[in-house]
Amino acid sequence: MSEKLQKILATAGLGSRRELEKWISAGRVSVNGAVAKLGDRAESDDRILVDGRPIKIVTDDVPRVLMYSKPEGEVSTTSDPDGRPTVFDRLPRLSRGRWIAIGRLDINTSGLLLFTNHGELANRLMHPSYEVKREYMVRIHGDVDEAMIKRLTDGVILEDGIARFQTVKAQHARSASDEGGRNRWFRVILAEGRTREVRRLWESQDVEVNRLKRISYGPIDLPSIVRSSDFIELDPKQVVSLFNAVSLRPPKFSEKSVFRDMRERKEKKLRARGNTYK
Repeated sequence: MSEKLQKILATAGLGSRRELEKWISAGRVSVNGAVAKLGDRAESDDRILVDGRPIKIVTDDVPRVLMYSKPEGEVSTTSDPDGRPTVFDRLPRLSRGRWIAIGRLDINTSGLLLFTNHGELANRLMHPSYEVKREYMVRIHGDVDEAMIKRLTDGVILEDGIARFQTVKAQHARSASDEGGRNRWFRVILAEGRTREVRRLWESQDVEVNRLKRISYGPIDLPSIVRSSDFIELDPKQVVSLFNAVSLRPPKFSEKSVFRDMRERKEKKLRARGNTYK
């Protein structure tokens, strides 16, 4: 059965559909000897070339998803011209395809980043039409009152349109330095991922964000056991929950799925620290 060319390439792990549409428009993709154009369809057994190199389309590959605890100071790109560390530096190598970051976190934001080799899953999890929730812990310096919180949940006009938090909940002080001062922690949820959206929403109210950490993405929470700069591979149940969250037909996993060996090694490492991962 034929499918849109960008979907076939995305499922093969070459990138998001949006990125691959740009490749096709630029003439970088050909199908059976003819330069492809946007809107073309193909089948998995067609001869597909990207930049003149054949792409092997394997329809039964097991999709993989990594959970990574990003520290501050890393950039969310595959490389950096200034030589700064990137979130891809510590990830395991793939024998085929590549890791795709599901959304980004700016250099000063820490917390949960998901990576997958399944382009269509990545595309849907990032697309605003699926309204996948992101949850953050944020420390605010400045006075926050109920009127401000109402404005932030009703909607604020930013330079790229109206933005809002779904919820804003005050949290107890997390350290002695927060007690009695003007630093307060809040837990916020939004359903899209525009650039620096959490920071820009708060800054529109003339307060300062001095700490920001993402703690969940869709149905996946970042457990405290996954320390900063560490990663672990999601198990099949967690992967299926992500597919279900974006109305994508979930894969079937065998008893010897590719994730298992790496996850067991990772769990062994965590146990050596005196912890377990559930």
